[in-house]
Amino acid sequence: MKKAIIIFFTGGFLGLFAGVALGIFAYPYIFLADVVAQEAAPADAVSAKVATGTFIHANPSDPIHYGKGGVTVYRRAVRLEPDFEVGPGPKYHVYLVPLDTVTPDTQIDKTMFVDLGRLRAFKGSQNFNIPKGLDLKAYGHVVIWCEQFGVLISPAKLSF
Repeated sequence: MKKAIIIFFTGGFLGLFAGVALGIFAYPYIFLADVVAQEAAPADAVSAKVATGTFIHANPSDPIHYGKGGVTVYRRAVRLEPDFEVGPGPKYHVYLVPLDTVTPDTQIDKTMFVDLGRLRAFKGSQNFNIPKGLDLKAYGHVVIWCEQFGVLISPAKLSF
C-alpha cells in the first residue's frame, strides 16, 4: 500500500511538471503562432511621427529567438508595423530602452526601461501607448524582451 501511494504521488508530480513544461514551451507554438494582429495606426499617426526602426535578429546562432519588421514611434504610441514578426514564446513584452547599443549580452532588465505591455500576437501590427511626459529622445531602442526567461528577442534601433 505504501509503495502504491509513493508511485501515485510521484506520477502526479511528474505529470504536473510535464503539463506545466508543455504549457510554457508548446502552447505558444501550437495555438498562438498563427495569430496575426491587425490594429489600425494611431489617430495622430501622420502628424506625430517621432522615430522609426527595424527589428533585427539579435543572435543569429539562436534560431528560436528572432525578430524582424518595422517599428514606428509616435508622440503617444509605439506601433509594430504589419511586417513585424517574432519567433513564438512565453511572456514577450515591448520595452523602450535608454541605450545606444543593445546586444544579446546587454542586461536590459537592469536598465531604466519602460515596459509598454505584453505582445498580443507574434505577427502583425500592434499599438502600445507611451506614458505621458516621457522624453522619447532619451530612448534609443524598442526591444522585444522575454520576461519569463530574461532573454533578448529582438532590438530595433530608433532613428529620430
